[in-house]
Amino acid sequence: MILNGQDPQAIVQAAKILQCGDLLGLPTETVYGLAADAGQDAAVQKIFAAKGRPSNHPLIVHVAQAADVSRFASHVPTFAQALMDAFWPGPLTLILPRRAGVAAVAAGGQDSVGLRCPSHPVAQAVLHQAQRLGVWGVAAPSANLFGRVSPTTAAHVAGEFDASLRVIDGGACEVGIESTIVDCTRDAPVLLRPGVLTPEQLSAACGMTVRISPALQGRLDEAAPRASGTLASHYAPNAKLRLMTSSEIGQALAALAHQAQGSSASNLGLIAVWLRTTTLQVPSTLTQRVLSVPMPQEAAACAHDLFAQLRRFDEQGASQIWVEAPPAAPAWDGVRDRLMRAATP
Repeated sequence: MILNGQDPQAIVQAAKILQCGDLLGLPTETVYGLAADAGQDAAVQKIFAAKGRPSNHPLIVHVAQAADVSRFASHVPTFAQALMDAFWPGPLTLILPRRAGVAAVAAGGQDSVGLRCPSHPVAQAVLHQAQRLGVWGVAAPSANLFGRVSPTTAAHVAGEFDASLRVIDGGACEVGIESTIVDCTRDAPVLLRPGVLTPEQLSAACGMTVRISPALQGRLDEAAPRASGTLASHYAPNAKLRLMTSSEIGQALAALAHQAQGSSASNLGLIAVWLRTTTLQVPSTLTQRVLSVPMPQEAAACAHDLFAQLRRFDEQGASQIWVEAPPAAPAWDGVRDRLMRAATP
């Protein structure tokens, strides 16, 4: 059931759903979350069950304001406070030392907890209303089955779960990919998951160089806590996704056209192509088998469209999705990260 996020009574209803220990589809500026009261272990366990998510894979707890962090975190380093001051409310999650006896299930049993203050006005309204009912934070991973494409509209969420889930509609998500995650449990900030905020922006805000987790460079990072959305395979559409250069896409299409000569190309299935740098020249034998969609030129616009476009390709029946690899610029790190994980078997 979809609730109108512009209706004050729907906001009250959404807060009561959380208070009662039930699940709620909640819009944020990044993606829609599957939310439950972080203080009710049984409610949080419903999230893991609904998503099919391993219970040791931690969830992010969303709070209404920075002042609420002390309810979940035992300590906030100076550099973490500077990051909160600069980017909250917004698409930034901080991993902080967890207060004993608080949100253990949401944290996946770790002694750290991921905290975020979303900027979406509907999320803010629900969180503040829920506070009046004694709900001080909500655990809310992306509202999709575990490992699948994240949702950026209420309709995406409603299509992912059965009709009993209440989803409050806040429109299409502005950012479109999940929050940047920074580990603040060490002596310096460490980037665990890229998003729309670059390491340069983060470093400038906190006055320290934000290190890049070795795990993002393909190496073991034993000091890193587990964090949401950092598994090698994640965000995957139903179709097989391949990351390629524009020239590789052209060469692959030429090879397919050669294979199709003298026989039907119908057994190839539909190939969806998301290409940024060139106009795609589709061989005449493949025109009915290739769906080409231009990729936005700017990183923020591409992030906004990414998950929605992958879902559209699935809905159109694509068997393969060929995506032009993003540029190496830091602004594209979040998009590149999601695409690489989506392409991992």
